[in-house]
Formats: sequence, structure tokens, C-alpha cells
Amino acid sequence: MTNQPTRVAIVLNNTAGNGAADAARAVIAPVFHEAGITAEFVMLSKGGDLAALVAGVIESGVNAIVAGGGDGTVNGVAAAVVGHDITFGVIPLGTLNHFARDLGIPLDAAEAARVIVAGHTTAVDVAEVNGRVFLNNSSVGLYPRIVQLRERYRARGLEKWIIAAWATLRVTRTSKPLRVQLDIADQRVSRTTPLVFIGNNEYRMAGFDAGSRESISAGQLAIYIVATSSQAGFLRLTWRILTGTAKGSDELAMLRATEATIDLPDELAVTQLSVALDGEIETLQLPLHYAIRPGALRVAIPG
Repeated sequence: MTNQPTRVAIVLNNTAGNGAADAARAVIAPVFHEAGITAEFVMLSKGGDLAALVAGVIESGVNAIVAGGGDGTVNGVAAAVVGHDITFGVIPLGTLNHFARDLGIPLDAAEAARVIVAGHTTAVDVAEVNGRVFLNNSSVGLYPRIVQLRERYRARGLEKWIIAAWATLRVTRTSKPLRVQLDIADQRVSRTTPLVFIGNNEYRMAGFDAGSRESISAGQLAIYIVATSSQAGFLRLTWRILTGTAKGSDELAMLRATEATIDLPDELAVTQLSVALDGEIETLQLPLHYAIRPGALRVAIPG
């Protein structure tokens, strides 16, 4: 589908305060100006209410909203756009940029802006847990704990990856697995696991493409349950992923569903759980209700 926007709002994450948002604006603005498209820049500051900000932008009558930032910012803006007849665009400014990469959106800011100007769009799925939207994945268990530990030590560049590796080793050494119960359609599955990972559609689990998706419009949740808790087991699982033998192995199980519920029936005193949503951590009420929303977001993509 092709529908060139005429009035665009661009939400840039300015929370880091390092000038990156202003630099991105300087690169992006001329692209829209040359195309004759009205571009309004909205800077998201630390402590700002992103949902309220986007709601106000929608009410102003724009026909496209663009998120400029990492996966957390992209997820936050997209969550506010879902349910509205508005095109969603992405200017990837983060470290990983999973959503942009999986849709083939250029990582160069000016090139990503040209994709939005061209007006080619497609409908993609979003997933949700307890009503909270996510574009990439959600998880419970080890990963939220790793993120929480990593966030104590803010860093950039190589130092960031060193801290991430240290946090992963520390958490995998000290954390206890969860006894989870999954209800999927008429099936009930109980597992002891350190990590349950829920993808908005299926992830590749082979080679260096692991962590990417072939499609974000197949209409399914992909639920991955890790069956090993030891560091040696995680190393084996990593090796299996790199060699393309993880699926169906003893270390990893995968289920597909359109809806699923996750609970901790043996932990009656536990009523809330830390949940990762596209790299951001939320505390949500148990049980966790996951669902896929097929074609709920219209996204600008390369033609």
C-alpha cells in the first residue's frame, strides 16, 4: 500500500541529554522539507509522559507519527498509535533496533526518513501482555533480572557490552528457576525454567541471524521455554543456536499460540512479577495474559 503522508509528527527520545536527538533532527528535517511534507518535532524529555504526549499529537490531526530512538522508545510510541488509523514510522537511533532491522528499515536516519516520505506501508502484528503492547518480545525469569542489574551501571560503547556480559554471568550463576504454568488453548503445560521468552511471531534460532524474525505478520506468538539452569547448560544452548540445532533440543522448547496465560501456581504469595517488554522492565500482576493482535499497526517500510 502506498500513501504518502502530508503532515508528520516525529517523536525523538531526548532523555539521554547527549545531543543525539538534536543531531538526528538536523539530519531528518531536510528530507521532509524537500518532499514538501510538514514535519513537527516533539522532544521526549526524562520523566515525560510518552502516552499522553502521543495522544496529544494524534488529536492534532497528523496522518503519520514517527518514533526516533531505540526499541524502548519505538515500542512506547507504537503502543499509543495502535488502534488509530495513522501510519507509524521508525527512525532507528538505538543500539539493537530489532524492529527496524526485521522490517528492513535502514539504520541511517536520513535513509529511514526517506522510507517514510515514500509512503509504502504494511500492516504488522503487535503482541500484548495484560494490555501492555510490545513489538518484539517479552520475557520472565532471567532476562528481566539481567536488565535490572545492567541498568545500575549506565555505559556506552564497548563498556556497555562488557557490563551486559558480566550481568548475564552473575544472574545465571545465582538465580533460581521458576515453576511456571502455561495455559494455551485447551493445553496446560507446567515447566521448571529459568526463562520464558515470548516473541511477537517466530524468531530465527540459528546462526548469527538468531534474534531476528522472517515475518512480523504471521499472527502468532512464539513461546520459548528454556529447560536448562546451569551456566554449562546455557553455553550448550548458545552453541546449539549458533549451529542451528536448538529447536527440538533438550535445552529449548517452543510453542505457538494466539493467546497464552502464564502463572506461578506454587508461589501463592507472589502476586506480581517483573516482565521485560522490548528491553524495558515492568511489574505486572499475575497471571500474565498474552495475546497477538494481527495487523494492528500500519508501518512505513521500504518499497
